Amino acid sequence: MTSVDALDAKIVRFFTDSPRSSVLEASRVLKIARATVQSRLDRMTEKGVIGSWVPHPDPSHFGFPVVAFCSLTINQDLGHDAVVAALAEIPELTEIHTVSGSFDLMARIAARSNPDLQRVLDAMIATKTVLRSSSVIVLNTHFQGRTLPLLEAEAAGGHR
Repeated sequence: MTSVDALDAKIVRFFTDSPRSSVLEASRVLKIARATVQSRLDRMTEKGVIGSWVPHPDPSHFGFPVVAFCSLTINQDLGHDAVVAALAEIPELTEIHTVSGSFDLMARIAARSNPDLQRVLDAMIATKTVLRSSSVIVLNTHFQGRTLPLLEAEAAGGHR
């Protein structure tokens, strides 16, 4: 585990709000040395606090407005790795997590329509790695990928 402080949180907030800004611009706005910004970014990236610097395409903006979460019961004889490898061949599956409870995996699906969602569900079953599925369709997304408030609270010492 890597500790973060208020300055780390300010740097991450700056780049969250202005993702295409330079380190030099961050140093000017935050009134700290460019080398400090860069070294903290490097440390947080190396330690995994910052997991990615890549764009995150939004499927709803390129033809996939339907989002569903699907609980999956898998063929345990195949093992999780084989099941995940088979499911990874279906591009509409945007996330897969091993979970506790009465199901084995939780998948997030992007689809063009409800009939297209059915096609994706059928494709998962056709892999012969999934025995049963149960899905719910997202009606409205209020927020997602929300990790910055957690980082800021941790940096302020609020989550102990």
